[in-house]
Amino acid sequence: MLGSGWLGRLALGCLAALAASVPALAQDKAVPPLVFTGIPDQDESRLVERFGKVAAYLEARLGVPVRYIPVKSYPAAVTAFTNGQVQLAWFGGFTGVQARKAVPGSQAIAQGAEDAAFKTYFIANAATGLKPGKDFPKDIAGKTFTFGARASTSGRLMPEYFIRQAFPGRSPDQVFPRVGFSGDHTRTIQLVQSGAFAVGAVDYAVWDLETKAGKVDRHAVTVIWESPAFPDYQWTVRGEVERTYGAGFTDKLRNALTGITDPAILEPFGRSKFVPVTNAAYAPLLEVGRSTGLLD
Repeated sequence: MLGSGWLGRLALGCLAALAASVPALAQDKAVPPLVFTGIPDQDESRLVERFGKVAAYLEARLGVPVRYIPVKSYPAAVTAFTNGQVQLAWFGGFTGVQARKAVPGSQAIAQGAEDAAFKTYFIANAATGLKPGKDFPKDIAGKTFTFGARASTSGRLMPEYFIRQAFPGRSPDQVFPRVGFSGDHTRTIQLVQSGAFAVGAVDYAVWDLETKAGKVDRHAVTVIWESPAFPDYQWTVRGEVERTYGAGFTDKLRNALTGITDPAILEPFGRSKFVPVTNAAYAPLLEVGRSTGLLD
């Protein structure tokens, strides 16, 4: 028996507080975390820095648990999105097209301000004697060449498209005696800088980030060509987030991403800000994917 007086009132107050907290705890347990990933386009340490800050920011803005999970490859990012392991992903242009094609109802919701007009750099080892120029460098024919990841937009899809345009009727394997796939843009720079490959195709933003970090020896490797612009990276979300987190959640997520102003979050992306985008912006990549045979 609780009795009367201050001891009874204290006990009753504690019971009331506990009872009031039960629905809140149950509600918290009922809300699953928003899980996201990103294509591994750079070395792992840079990815952990980049996405860890995004997870903390989104959790504070959205009011739901947010968790980042790393993946080992570009196809693994698409697979994680396709099978529902993640609800949100930072994709390259081409992997985004692949993911949305596989998951009807998914939407591209935000891209970097720079992603509307992205570029590939063709880089060359100094020993090749290749010099920078405005026209496509046809002198790369006959030299060893490395792409980035096989599903990379700026490291594979668009470079292959430009190569096929420059050498009609010839595939990269017919233009170069040896073709490689580095796996990520950081590795592409390292391979060309070391001379393991004479020429390579790299994401211009990663080149700029690595240069600022002092990881590029400009005496050993240089940019010889800057490609025409194309759409690239974006945040893509699955459609069922509306059912899981409530109506309007997609807009709330878009607003959170486009509301990022902290340079500590933006700089690891090499972006000045994120802006709204829709699936339609990536229609040109569908055509390029089909024309190169890289997309069914």
